[in-house]
Amino acid sequence: MNVLAIDCAASLCAACVYDAAAGRELGRSVLDLGKGHAEHLMAVIAEALKVGETDYAGLGAIAVSVGPGSFTGLRVGVSTARGLALALKIPAIGVTTLEALAAEAAVAFPGRAVLAALDAGRDEIHAALYNKALVLTYGPAVTTLADAVAMATEQSLVLAGTAAAQIAASAARTFDIGSRTATADIATYARLASAKGEGERPKPLYLRGADAKPQAGFILSRQQK
Repeated sequence: MNVLAIDCAASLCAACVYDAAAGRELGRSVLDLGKGHAEHLMAVIAEALKVGETDYAGLGAIAVSVGPGSFTGLRVGVSTARGLALALKIPAIGVTTLEALAAEAAVAFPGRAVLAALDAGRDEIHAALYNKALVLTYGPAVTTLADAVAMATEQSLVLAGTAAAQIAASAARTFDIGSRTATADIATYARLASAKGEGERPKPLYLRGADAKPQAGFILSRQQK
């Protein structure tokens, strides 16, 4: 079965085609955009399909990163995955950025528990803890730096994600660290989705509300009739 993986959780707009039976990537396309995922995602998908020498009819499932990550990017990626899955009558499978980062760290440091942690701003961290078998034991949740440090030092964990260096520095000790990025490699999402199989329809994982809010001075009051 060929799986199309989509990732718009961070600055990248990425897609790849993955042969689940053979366990290998067939083709990919990745743009580092920052913003503008909605305008480029379909072209990125088309390029990945072209490089993978297949088309939409050759797909058996859609994998998508569901966050935590960019509020707008997640909506673009998940809505596209769900729309394609509906049109093609195939399953859409969600994979969190935290589990993908933890899976990559587990490859680099096998047999170790992993704390995947993303800097969420406002002195907050998006975190998830996985045991040696990569089974989720905590989160995904919003936590403080102090609590993340406590988790990391208590169990001597492998760290991964954009908050990894911050946690290590605050703990004033050395940790084994995997990827320090905001998202994993696109093929990791495809591989994890292939192992999961069909489940609930994916939806964005928002651990807190959007940062953008209307400014009070620009909110129009309702006119009384």
